[in-house]
Amino acid sequence: MSLTALELSEIFKDSKHSLTYFSQEEIDKVLSGVFDKGGKPYLKCFASGKDRPAKPEELVRQLWIRRLHFQYGYELSRFRIEHPITFGRDTSKKADIVVMDADRPTTEYLIVEVKAAKLTEGRDQLKSYCHAKGAPLALWSNGTNAQAYYRKSPNYFIDLSDIPSADQTIEDILQKPWTLDTLVEFEKRRQPARLLRDIILDMQNDVLANAGVDVFEEVFKLIFTKLFDELEVFRERSKVLRFRNTNTATDVHNRIQKLFDQAQKEWPGVFPKNDKIRLTPDHLQVCVGSLEEYKLFNSNLDVIDDAFEYLIGQTAKGEKGQYFTPRWVIDMCVKMLNPKEGEAMIDPACGSSGFTMHTIFKVWRDIIRDEGLAISHLFTLQKKPYRCDRYVQNNVFGIDFDEKVVRVARCLNLIAGDGQANVLHLNTLNWNHWNETVKRDSWADTYFSGWTKFRTLQENEDSYKLFHFDVLMANPPFAGDIKQGDMLALYEMGKKANGKIESAVGRDLLFIERNLELLRPGGRMAIVLPQGRLNNASDKQVRAFVADQCRILAVVGLDPNTFKPHTGTKTSVLFLQKWNADASEPEYYCPRTEDYNIFFATQQVPSKNSRGDKLIATAPDGSQLQDGHGHWLIQHDLFNHDGLTDDGIAEAFVEFGIKEQLSFF
Repeated sequence: MSLTALELSEIFKDSKHSLTYFSQEEIDKVLSGVFDKGGKPYLKCFASGKDRPAKPEELVRQLWIRRLHFQYGYELSRFRIEHPITFGRDTSKKADIVVMDADRPTTEYLIVEVKAAKLTEGRDQLKSYCHAKGAPLALWSNGTNAQAYYRKSPNYFIDLSDIPSADQTIEDILQKPWTLDTLVEFEKRRQPARLLRDIILDMQNDVLANAGVDVFEEVFKLIFTKLFDELEVFRERSKVLRFRNTNTATDVHNRIQKLFDQAQKEWPGVFPKNDKIRLTPDHLQVCVGSLEEYKLFNSNLDVIDDAFEYLIGQTAKGEKGQYFTPRWVIDMCVKMLNPKEGEAMIDPACGSSGFTMHTIFKVWRDIIRDEGLAISHLFTLQKKPYRCDRYVQNNVFGIDFDEKVVRVARCLNLIAGDGQANVLHLNTLNWNHWNETVKRDSWADTYFSGWTKFRTLQENEDSYKLFHFDVLMANPPFAGDIKQGDMLALYEMGKKANGKIESAVGRDLLFIERNLELLRPGGRMAIVLPQGRLNNASDKQVRAFVADQCRILAVVGLDPNTFKPHTGTKTSVLFLQKWNADASEPEYYCPRTEDYNIFFATQQVPSKNSRGDKLIATAPDGSQLQDGHGHWLIQHDLFNHDGLTDDGIAEAFVEFGIKEQLSFF
């Protein structure tokens, strides 16, 4: 019998094992040998020939036996299964797989454990086995991930990027330098089940929780340093990657600290001056070993997007009603608003800069295509045309009142802007107090350059109320009321019909009004709002205010799971264009009219399940889809992803916009 997908799923239902580390071809080879024995699935061990129940751990073991034989070239005669490991009088321990030395058949060379324990537990068990038998090599895997170790001395183990094949020595692996191509190969082996955020969670549970440090700060430093290391290699300022777990813990600490110092000089304004890595050498070595195989740069920085979302989520960001906007929602907004090279764009509640970064990516691609250049899977690393740098440095702005997320946003925008960023730490709503903030030397040291460019878009240099941005995209905080009278007095929505100040107003409502103040006449906006704002009877005044200020272009209802696991609030994206009767700038012409068509759509294909896990899109044959850069595609019906999926809501809106003669199409 060959296990069906349903039967295989049932076997793994309550298991901590999986098969995602292996190719479908490898899995099919093992499953094709499954047979019925007493009404239960069995298979014949490829090394020993014995019949074994086809349980999760056994399936993983057989996959490794076959890989060690066919890919690494180890002869089956060298394999021992359930090999006894003796500790004094204790003879109960048995290693899952042992490969014996080629020249000394009674000496253990490689010990493999396929237990479902956590990596740290598996590593500790392997170390004890290697100590007991003197084996120089060890490998742990649960079918989702794998980690190899070299026993350099009785009490010192080094993480290996791979185990040597049968015709290689351990020195061949240890001395092989890593480049970006090495990280690309690691990326190809991985499946979407093992994300960078999972690695960070393991680090937090196993190392950082007891390290006496701020987890966000120290992981941020490591990601920052690794980004710098990858960029140095790509731009050929370094021949090999230095973010590596090699040599002693002290050597690793000194090397990573030096890299961090260099990164701070290249990209200032993210960390305090002369900041240091505060992890001990031993803790740092474990963290570097966990992160070293991950390539952070790709064509859209989604690897670190996901990691930062997790990290900032751990600092109670959700308590403020702020949640990261899923990148597929952002891309839909970018496609629908169609920002262009000469336009100024802002996100006044920017978080980790999703809207700004994806706007940058869209305009970059337009420029690169216009110049007849190719876009690689290392798009964000590429040295781009001057037009690309100029666009980021002069046209893209972000504001947020959360200092931690501003630093993340600045980090990403510094990379994109080749060392410059226009992300400002300000309270967008409380603009009447900006002068107090910008006069602080500590603030000016970091933000003055971006602030100077930001002020060029003021309508009146004596006031921070009105600006002339062409495009605005934002997901303002969902929750929390503003109760400060001086702030409410700045807004029409902060006052009652008789002109008196309201006692409390939803923060998102004030953001609607503030966003419109930031836009020029004819400027366009996408804003994520709780769905109730668009249909609750109590919010009729809000809808009347919006209709008076703007043409309502579109309303797109998002799937209820969009912001899970943070919140189950139903949300919609509202698309607006400010009225503008001035026909001298046709690309911003939007004359007031009482009767016009509005585009309505609702997402039908969910992108997350009820737990908040992302759902990968599948091809007709059931295989999971990747784009041309190797990114896993999230399923949705919001837009067509480079021809790999069907047209969606964004394409329908573009067609609508052309028919309606919207100015920005």
